[in-house]
Parts: sequence; C-alpha cells; structure tokens
Amino acid sequence: MAAGLIGERGSARLRGWLLSAGLLLAFILAWHVATLPEAGTGAVDPEYAKLLGAAAAQGQKSAFPTPAEVGAALWKHVADPFYVRGTNDMGIGIQLAFSIGRVLTGYLLAALVAIPLGFLIGMSPLLHRALDPFIQVLKPISPLAWMPLALYTIKDSAVSAIFVIFICSIWPMLMNTAFGVAAVRKEWLNVARTLEVGPLRRAFTVILPAAAPTIMTGMRISIGIAWLVIVAAEMLVGGTGIGYFVWNEWNNLSIPSIVTAILLIGLVGMALDLALARLARLVTYPE
Repeated sequence: MAAGLIGERGSARLRGWLLSAGLLLAFILAWHVATLPEAGTGAVDPEYAKLLGAAAAQGQKSAFPTPAEVGAALWKHVADPFYVRGTNDMGIGIQLAFSIGRVLTGYLLAALVAIPLGFLIGMSPLLHRALDPFIQVLKPISPLAWMPLALYTIKDSAVSAIFVIFICSIWPMLMNTAFGVAAVRKEWLNVARTLEVGPLRRAFTVILPAAAPTIMTGMRISIGIAWLVIVAAEMLVGGTGIGYFVWNEWNNLSIPSIVTAILLIGLVGMALDLALARLARLVTYPE
C-alpha cells in the first residue's frame, strides 16, 4: 500500500513537470510568433524609432526581442558572469551577488529584532496593546518611502539599501512570531508550569517549537518581499546590484539583457523561497 502511494505521488509529480514543460514550450512558441518581423505599412513615430532603435525604424511588427535573442544574451551573461571591466561594467553574477548580500544582511538583522520582539509581544497582552498602534501605522508604509531619509541620514547608498530591506522584512516576521507565540496551546503551557519549568526554558522547549512553523511562514514571506524591494532600491541608488544592472541596460537599450536579468531575478527569488520552505518543513511536526 505504501509503495502504491509513493508510486502515485511520483506519477503525479511527473505529470506536473510534463505539464509545466508543455506550458513553457507553448509560451516560447507564442512569444516567437508574436515577435516575428513583419514589414510595416505606416509611418513610424520618430521618437519611438529613436528609442527602440533599428527594429522600429525599419517598421517591424515588434521591436521586442525574440526568444533566440534573449537566449543569446542569457548565454553571453552566464558564460562570463564574474568579469569586472570598470565601475559600470560588471558581470551579472557579481551584480546578483551584491543584491543577495544586501538582502541577506538586512533580512538577518530584521530577524534578530523581529523574532525576540515578537516573542515578547506574543507572551504579553499588555505589550501587544501598547505596541500594536505603532505597528499598524508603520507596517503599511512602503519601504521605498524610507529611502530618501536613509540616504539623508546614513549618507551611504549600500547601507541605505540594507536599511530598506530591514524595514520591509521586519513586519511579516514580527507579526507571525507574535501570532504563533500567542496561539500556543494553553494545555502545553499549563503542563510546563505544573512541572515548574522556568520562563526561559519554557520559551525554548515549549513555545519556540510550537510557534516555529508560523515563524518560518513569516520569514518566508519576508524573504520574498525583501527580494522584490532590493531591485527597486538599487534602481534608485545605483552603483551595483541587479536592480542597477536592469536600469543600466535600459539606458543602453539592451532589451534582451533586461529580459535575461528579469529571468534570473525570478530564479533567484524561487531559490530563496524554496530554501525557506525546506527549513519550514524541518520544523513542522504532524499533530
């Protein structure tokens, strides 16, 4: 019976992968057809032609790159991702490394603040009532709204980007930690008190394991938001990072490179989410 269940799961997984591959091929085919060059009959707006280059100037159906052009750009960037030829000319691997480093730095700093504070809020109704108004006011503020203040006070673009990541990462972790701690079963806490377990030991041996799945959910949400925000933040501050790379390629009108960067941003975001999902499974126990 167990072997049959495993076989069914494997078969369902295989069908899922085949369907994903089919959808990808269909998307690429539609993309290829949509970007086939076609002689235009009308006049091309001069500003549009200047912006999009030769493709528009020739009156083609679309100046958007074809899958083959994006594939060539992807291969060019992946084949030599770590070159450094100048301040504004670095490989896409180096740009991704800068972005990932900033995200992880701000994210870990947020975790160091949010998880202990969330524990205190979840364990103390009084503290929850006192801090909740501040949290509700600060939580909806766009992280990028803090960027001008960060640049003005910190006066360092890289540190300002890390600060923005810290701000956007802290709220999901804080709220989920507080909720998970407050939702721990009262029976478990009563048993711990009956056994005269101290508050610190109770927090680590009873509350933390029970709240860990909820905490990990908040951490998983935070890493996704952080990766979204860093691209926009780097577009604003410039210098290095995948966001700056996208903006620089736009200034160079290299649309295939932009599409390549978008694809790699999505893949890195998926990898970060999968890593947090695996950690969440490690701390989730069947009831």
